[in-house]
Amino acid sequence: MSFGEIGQMIRNARKRRKLTQSSLAEQLGMSRATISGIENGTVAEIGIRKILSICAALGIELVAQEKTRRPTLQQLMKEQGDA
Repeated sequence: MSFGEIGQMIRNARKRRKLTQSSLAEQLGMSRATISGIENGTVAEIGIRKILSICAALGIELVAQEKTRRPTLQQLMKEQGDA
C-alpha cells in the first residue's frame, strides 16, 4: 500500500463519519493542513504515531505485513474493478 492509498483510505473514513478536516484535526491536536497533506499525499514526512492516532480516531486499522509474491484480496478486487 502506498502513502497515497493510505491518505485516500483516511479521507474516505473521515467522510463516512461526516467529519471535516478541521474537526478531525482539532480532535487530534493537529493542524488542518497536516490532515489535508496526509490525505493528498503531499506531506514530505509524517510520524507513524500521527498516522496511528488518525486511524484510531476514524476506526480504521493500519496493518504491516510481509510482502509476498501472491496478490492480496484487495489487489485482486482492485484489478477486477479496473477490468
